[in-house]
Amino acid sequence: MILARSNWLGLEASTVRPDSPVIATLGPAGTSSEQAAVHLRALLDPDGDPTEAPADIQLYDSYEEAGKALATGEAGKLVVANAYAGINTFYMDPALDLAGAFVFDTPHYGIAQARGHQVPARPRIATHPAPAALVMELLPTPYTAKELVLTMSTSAAARAARDLETDLALTTEPAAALHELEFISRTRPIRMLWSVFVNR
Repeated sequence: MILARSNWLGLEASTVRPDSPVIATLGPAGTSSEQAAVHLRALLDPDGDPTEAPADIQLYDSYEEAGKALATGEAGKLVVANAYAGINTFYMDPALDLAGAFVFDTPHYGIAQARGHQVPARPRIATHPAPAALVMELLPTPYTAKELVLTMSTSAAARAARDLETDLALTTEPAAALHELEFISRTRPIRMLWSVFVNR
């Protein structure tokens, strides 16, 4: 079933049987996954208060950790980006059902630095593996990447740049703001499909 108003492709609400209203996904705060979970919450509860703090969204260090929360009943839904290389494990898990999917543009991605940091011509750049291809697209002249340092999330990439563990980070606008980074590149969103899993 396709609900054009919401871009939600899923089962009838009565067939989605979450034991908990909590939505689990990849954290920490500032990730695209967090924004997707907030969007899903709005799709499923259009009459909810959009200004209310999303206490029913729990963020984990990995999608696998979020999946464990679903398995133990701490969460009722799991949101995973379809660009995630390990998403197949959730599709193949006999204990899970695919409840539906939705299209949601990520927050804008760009390459950012800690304020005042002198970036070398060949910087080390932190990035989550899934959007890493954007580094070559967005890295401005005259920089060329010396090394990509893979992190668990876009927010973790921002933290690495903030702490000067790397020179730059490929990250999102919310994560850059949270970690007080400034963009040195143009920014753009990624149109993404997100899968929602529930316990069988």
